[in-house]
Amino acid sequence: MQTSRPVGPPIKGWTPPPLPTREVLEGKYARLEPLSADAHAALLFRAFDGHDYIWDYMPYGPFGSAAQYHRWARDAGAGVDPFFFVIYDKQRGAFGGVASFLRITPQAGSIELGAITLSPQLQQTPAATEAFFLMMQWAFDAGYRRFEWKCDALNMPSRRAAQRLGLSYEGLFRQHTVVKGRNRDTTWFAAIDKDWPALKEAFSVWLSPSNFDAQGRQKESLSDLTRLTRVASDPGL
Repeated sequence: MQTSRPVGPPIKGWTPPPLPTREVLEGKYARLEPLSADAHAALLFRAFDGHDYIWDYMPYGPFGSAAQYHRWARDAGAGVDPFFFVIYDKQRGAFGGVASFLRITPQAGSIELGAITLSPQLQQTPAATEAFFLMMQWAFDAGYRRFEWKCDALNMPSRRAAQRLGLSYEGLFRQHTVVKGRNRDTTWFAAIDKDWPALKEAFSVWLSPSNFDAQGRQKESLSDLTRLTRVASDPGL
């Protein structure tokens, strides 16, 4: 008769990490400020206006007026989960996007990066990459064990971004939810705390000014630098 079964190893000294605070996260290329409708909504609406495709996979948007977006930003900025940051591109001197911590579960040591909306001007820039790095760094430095990224399975740019950041593919959740009256299958990605030292080094190399030529073109790609840290790659890419 079986008297014992395998269980996970104990986590020595485990203490649930804190919730995100309203501190500013500062980098070389990006600054992340907690979302404030009065400070940011009008600037973000102008950056997003005319680019309705950026809302295709979001449960909200597009917004037909600055007032409508201000109302959304007022409610979003008052929330604690999701907890929204606004991304300021230092090179351009402009606010160009939002990203949030969500599904924040300190008792499990898990936190997700999501609800990301980037203007065309911010997409594929060092500021956007550094913004995600700063959020990863805050999470792991705070003591989170698991950093997640989930997206609509049809959102190929988001799936590629997760892999580029060094997050491992963890599977496809079929018929996971309904968004704007449409079915959504969801792909899951994550990094865990033991992945972080190698990922942090990869980001440090990529974000170094020496990694860019006089025209701002990268010399080493982040995908190449993070490839060895991924436990599994997305089979759909």
